[in-house]
Amino acid sequence: MDDSARITLACLDLAGTSVADGGVVEKAFAEALATQGIVPGTEAYGRSMAGIRAARGQSKLAIFREIFSDDDRARAANHSFERAYDSIIDRVGLTPIPGAEAAMDKLTDSGVRVCLMTGFGRSTLGRVIDTLGWWKRADLLISPDDAGGRGRPYPDMILTAALRLQVDDVRHIAVCGDTASDMLSGRRAGASVVAGVLTGAHDRPQLEAGGATEVLESISGLPDLVLRPTPAVPAPR
Repeated sequence: MDDSARITLACLDLAGTSVADGGVVEKAFAEALATQGIVPGTEAYGRSMAGIRAARGQSKLAIFREIFSDDDRARAANHSFERAYDSIIDRVGLTPIPGAEAAMDKLTDSGVRVCLMTGFGRSTLGRVIDTLGWWKRADLLISPDDAGGRGRPYPDMILTAALRLQVDDVRHIAVCGDTASDMLSGRRAGASVVAGVLTGAHDRPQLEAGGATEVLESISGLPDLVLRPTPAVPAPR
C-alpha cells in the first residue's frame, strides 16, 4: 500500500460493533428512564426511546441531556444507566461479535494500532474491558471523558486518539462503527476509511446517511478493507 494511503490507526466502536449488544444497552436506557418516572406504555417513554435509538453511539450523558432539560436530572439518569448496564453485564456477561477478536489481532499483527472507543463513561468502559479480558488487546481506550467530555458525533475522541498515538496524518485513520454518529465523527475527523457495520443499532441507509465510505456485514471484514493494497499508478511516459 502506498505510504500516503496506509492505515496506521483503527478506531473501533464497542457495543454493536466489536461487542454483541443483544438489547443490553436499550434495556439499561429503559431502566434509567424508569428511575426518572418515564415508564413503558407512556407517550414520554415512546418519545424518549425514539430519540435514544436515533442518537445511539453518542455520549450517554449527552443523550440524557437531550431528554431532560435539567442537568441534574440528566446526570442522575446517566448514573442510573451506568449502574443498570454494569449490573446486566455482571449477570449475563458480554460476547464479542463473531470475528471481532481475530480482526483486531490481524490489524495489530499488520502494524495497525487499535483504539477501542465508546459513548460509555470511563468507568463503564473499564467494566466492559474487564468483562471481556481485553486490556492487552488494544493500544488505547477512549471515552468521552478522555476527550474533554464531547463524544460522537464530534470528532474529538478520534482526534484525541490520533494525538496520543502520534498519527502523522488523519488520512491514516480508519473508523468502524454501527451508528450514524460513528460515521459522522469519522468523517469530521478526516479519516479516509469510515466503515459502518450491520451488527448493531443502525441499518445501511442510516449508516450511509451518516457518511459511511463502506458498509460491511461485520467487523470481521475490516482487515481486508484496511489492509488491501492500493492499485499501482503507472509511471508517466
